Amino acid sequence: MFERFTKSARESVVQAQVEARALGLEHVGTEELLLGVAGGGGEAARVLAEHGATAEALRGRAGGREIDGESLAAIGIDLDEIRRRAEASFGPGALERGRRAPTGHVPLTPQAKKSLELAVREAVAAGGREIRAEHVLLGVLREGGATALLRGAGADPEALRSALRPVASRRAREG
Repeated sequence: MFERFTKSARESVVQAQVEARALGLEHVGTEELLLGVAGGGGEAARVLAEHGATAEALRGRAGGREIDGESLAAIGIDLDEIRRRAEASFGPGALERGRRAPTGHVPLTPQAKKSLELAVREAVAAGGREIRAEHVLLGVLREGGATALLRGAGADPEALRSALRPVASRRAREG
């Protein structure tokens, strides 16, 4: 399947693996594919940024690691105090131990694989021979696994899809 992927599409998948490693994940999911496209530059990243879904905005919400200290404080939990006590008892970085980033190839989840299959379908439907980063993004949107991450960054997946389709079709015709 990857022989039809352009350099930008391949870079998006490679960047998704980098994002997964940085988050300490053992698999690349649809959210990491989204991060890979957003961080890859080009037309797909531009469209994402126009909708408020920059790599930075998405990265701040990815991996389930965002902890809302204010909400915890409202119920009497002081996150900073917990960190201080853990580090006093177990040493600096005690809460970070055990989160080793995987090395080497990070496999795709079934949902991420489905997104890439849908990217191929999007390219074919647009009349193109190559799969571009725009098609990868359309595949991720169509699969739907990253919609919460997009919405969290303030982007509407349907509006994003509507803005992206003409770009993907035009780029497919340019070939």
